[in-house]
Amino acid sequence: MAPSLEIESSQQASFPLLSKEKPEVSVEAVSSPEVLPIEVKTDHNSLSSAEERLPAYTKDATPFELEDHPIDAPTSIRVAVIGAGLAGITAGVFLPVKVPGIDLTIFDKNGDVGGTWYENIYPGVRCDIPANVYQSTFFPKTNWTEEYAQGPEILNYWQSLARKYNVYQYLKLQHKVAGANWDQDTGKWTLRVENLASGETYVTEFDVVITAIGRFNDWKLPNYPGIKDFKGHLRHSSNWDPSFDPKDKTVAVIGNGASGIQIVPNLQPLVKHMDHYARSPTWIAGSFGGEGAGRRLEPNYYPKELLDSFEDPETYYKFRKELESTFYKRFGTLFKGSETNAELREEFIKLMAERLKNKPDLLQHIVPDFSPNCRRLTPGPGYLEALTQDNVSFIRTPISHFTSDSIVTTDGQERKIDAIICSTGANVNLLPPFPITAFSQNLQSAWSPDPLTYIGVATPRFPNLLHIQGPNGAGHSGTVPSQVETQLTYLCRLLRKVSTQGIKTFVPSQAATDDFTAYCDAFFPKTVWSERCSSWANGGRPGGRIHGHWPGSASHVNFMRRDPRWEDWEWTYKTQTGNRFAWMGNGWTVKEEREEGDLTGYLKIPEDIDLRSYHESWFEGMDG
Repeated sequence: MAPSLEIESSQQASFPLLSKEKPEVSVEAVSSPEVLPIEVKTDHNSLSSAEERLPAYTKDATPFELEDHPIDAPTSIRVAVIGAGLAGITAGVFLPVKVPGIDLTIFDKNGDVGGTWYENIYPGVRCDIPANVYQSTFFPKTNWTEEYAQGPEILNYWQSLARKYNVYQYLKLQHKVAGANWDQDTGKWTLRVENLASGETYVTEFDVVITAIGRFNDWKLPNYPGIKDFKGHLRHSSNWDPSFDPKDKTVAVIGNGASGIQIVPNLQPLVKHMDHYARSPTWIAGSFGGEGAGRRLEPNYYPKELLDSFEDPETYYKFRKELESTFYKRFGTLFKGSETNAELREEFIKLMAERLKNKPDLLQHIVPDFSPNCRRLTPGPGYLEALTQDNVSFIRTPISHFTSDSIVTTDGQERKIDAIICSTGANVNLLPPFPITAFSQNLQSAWSPDPLTYIGVATPRFPNLLHIQGPNGAGHSGTVPSQVETQLTYLCRLLRKVSTQGIKTFVPSQAATDDFTAYCDAFFPKTVWSERCSSWANGGRPGGRIHGHWPGSASHVNFMRRDPRWEDWEWTYKTQTGNRFAWMGNGWTVKEEREEGDLTGYLKIPEDIDLRSYHESWFEGMDG
C-alpha cells in the first residue's frame, strides 16, 4: 500500500515564502583551458515596471490539508437523461463507459425505447434516407430489408442496440419528467417525475441533467376554430389509431410535411375520396440516396448478391463510407445564389413536372418561390403521383374552421368528411415540454422568442444542464446518428472533468454564449434557411432567426467539438478549502495504491503507434 501523506503545521511553517526583494544571482562556471569563465548576473530591480515582476505568493501560512484519495479516483456523479430515443439510447451506451463514477438514469414517458419511431406508426412511416446511414457507427446492421427502411424495422434496430449494450438497466420507462428545479446551495437538480403506470408522482435529485427529448416529440393538433366540434375520426399522425379503417371513407389530410407526404400515397388507394390541405408549397426531392426520379412508392429491396457481399466487413465498410460521404458533400447547396442550389432547383422542377404529367396544372401550385433546402427536403415517393389521381383534391385555400362533419375554407366552400388526419408536425420552437427553473427563471421563458445556447449544448444561468441536439447544435449535412455520437463524446469529456476534478457546478459564460450567437447571426443570412419559408429551422416563423441548425457543416461542428474550450465555462468546486487543486488528492494514483494494474500502458508495439493520437487516450493511464 502507498504510505499516507500528512503535512504538519510545523513543516508547513518552515517552507520559506518567496521574497519580494530579489537578490542578485551570480553563477560562475568552472574554467578550463578550452572554456572561458562565464558569469551570469540578474538584476531584478532593472525591470521596466513593477507589473513585470513575478508576484509574491500571497496565501497565508494556514496549513492546507490534503484530501486522502488518489488523483484518478472519480467521485460519484448522478446524471439524468430525459428521453430514450436515438440520442437517449446512444447516451446509455456512451456515458457509462466514458465517464468514471457515473450513476445514470434515463427517463422516458413511453413504454419502450425508440422515441419518434416508437410513437409514429402511421401508414407509410419510413426513413427518408438510406437505412445504412441511419444507424450507429459502432453497431452496423448489414441486412436491412429495404434501402429506405420502414418504421418497425428502424425501431427494432434501435431496440436491439439498446439490448446489446445493456441500456435497459438504466431506464425508467413510463416515467414522465414534469419539472426540474435547480438548488444552488446543494448544486443539484430536483426532478418531479410522474410514474404513468402507477399514477404516483415523486421527486429525485441529480447532479447533472441532460435533455434528449428530440425535435419532433411534442406533437400538436392545429388550433382551428371548431376543431373540438368535429364528431368524426380526428387524429394527429403521431398519435395514429391502428384500429382506424380508411376504406371507402372521405378523409382529409392536413399538412404536406414529412408525415403528410408519406401518408397521402398510402391512404389514397384505400379511401373513397381525399381532401389534401397544403398551407404552403414544398419541394419534392427524388431521394437522398441517388436514384432520383426512379424511386416510387414501392419498396427498394437490395439484391441478394449485394446483401451477401456485406457479410464481408471490409466490403460493407467501403460501401457505407461511400454512401455516408455523400451526406457530408451536400453543404454547398445551402448558400444563396450558389450554382449547386440553382442546379437543385432545375432538377427538382423537372422531376416534379414529370411526376405530375397527368395533372400538369398542379405544378404551379406546388413549386415554391423559396430555394430548395429552405425547408427540409422530402423525397416523397408516390406522393405527387397520388395527387394526380381522380379521388384526390389538392387544396391550397386556407382553412377557416371546422364543423361537426366538415372543413370550411376561407373562400366559404364547405367539404363534408368522415375523418381528419392532422400531419401538422410538432412544436418546433425547441422549448422543453416541462418547466426547467434555475435562479427563479424558467428555461421556457429564457428561450422565448429565440433559444440561445453555447454551441448547442448548454445555456448560461442554468448550471449542470446539458442538451443533445439542442438549439443551433445539429449540423445540416452528415448523418444524425454520427452527430449524436460526436456531441455525446464532447459531453463525456465535460462530465469526466466534473467527476474527476472535484467540480460542483459548471455553466457556460454569458460572454462566450453571446459570441457564439453573434457568429450564428453572421453566418445564417448567407444561407437559404434565411429565406421566407416556414420550417423547423426557424421555429415556424418565415424569415425568423435560425436555431434549428449548426452554423456550419457537419465536419465543421465535429471539428469544433473535438477540443473543448474550457475557458468558456465557469466552475465551482466541492472542496471546502477553496483550493482548486484539492482534487489532486494524496499524490498517488489508484493503480499505485492497489499495487496492481499496468503502470506502463502507454507502451505500444512500434508498428501500432500513430503519433498523431499517441498518448492522447484519456483511459490510457487509468485502465488496469
